[in-house]
Amino acid sequence: MGALSAVYRTILSVREFLYKKSLKRSKKLPSKVISIGNLTLGGTGKTPAVIALAEEAKKRGCKPCILTRGYKGTAKAPCMAGKDNEPFLNTYQAGDEPTLMTYRLKGIPVVIGKNRYLAGLSAISELGLNTIDMFILDDGFQHWALHRDLDILLIDATNPFGNEKLFPEGILREPLKAIERADIIIITKTNAVSREQIDVLRMKIKQYNPDAPVYTAVHMPTTFVNPKGILKQLDFINQRRIYAFSGIANPAYFKTTLSSMGAQIVKFKPFRDHYFYKQQDIDRIAESADGLDIITTEKDLVKLKELRLPENIFALRVDFSVEEAFYNNIFGRIQC
Repeated sequence: MGALSAVYRTILSVREFLYKKSLKRSKKLPSKVISIGNLTLGGTGKTPAVIALAEEAKKRGCKPCILTRGYKGTAKAPCMAGKDNEPFLNTYQAGDEPTLMTYRLKGIPVVIGKNRYLAGLSAISELGLNTIDMFILDDGFQHWALHRDLDILLIDATNPFGNEKLFPEGILREPLKAIERADIIIITKTNAVSREQIDVLRMKIKQYNPDAPVYTAVHMPTTFVNPKGILKQLDFINQRRIYAFSGIANPAYFKTTLSSMGAQIVKFKPFRDHYFYKQQDIDRIAESADGLDIITTEKDLVKLKELRLPENIFALRVDFSVEEAFYNNIFGRIQC
């Protein structure tokens, strides 16, 4: 292990020791908290999973509220990112993922704040305790400061643990041993790998956590949407020449998804994860596309709404689809 990864591991160990010995205490909100997180640096599909869980909770009669850090957003104090499909902040203030959640979720508040406990109290203060009976903690597996009633861990089937080294030598945010903390585990993007690969990964997971149920999920393309909300069917890009770009953690997976749908990707431009686009970026993309249809991700699209966009730009909407037994397990444990 390199020096920087060793320092990082020491920091993780000290933090875990302080909380486990109650030298630091996790604060508890008055409503149940379900965390969705991962062990790696991005790419497991947390945002679609959070959206899907929030929608299912509402469908089952719960009153969920999403707590999220608002990564890369400029807002500092806990604040409401949006409610009823109406964003209160732009993507530069809230971050791209909270903005996407706001656009996708109707009647479910999204609250941002680095301190998720204070964000939860802020939501209760603004909306009332009786309007929230469940908090969904986005990217919360390492957030020791807040008590969770259920920890859901996502593991990406296409790249579970990288080279199995800690950041910065690898993509692991914690050692693999941390899998033992999970109450429920989901292997995501299973439609992109073989059954044998899933079985091998499942066995590796069970080495660290033999008790937690392990479910499988896919990130299923459902439609294309443009900045005006106009939808197109998935066969829209079948055999069509396109220019694609994205600013996500796993651009290769996005590219593979488009190709599997029959798209002929003439040009592909990856940007870094959470990249905030400038008008000149879009102008260059439009010029380089030279009349080709332009395809991006929905997470990228929410960051483009305030820019001048070409007419032929569409985003691929992807939904999280998991076994029904997963939801039955959760709502069998957590009563709204």
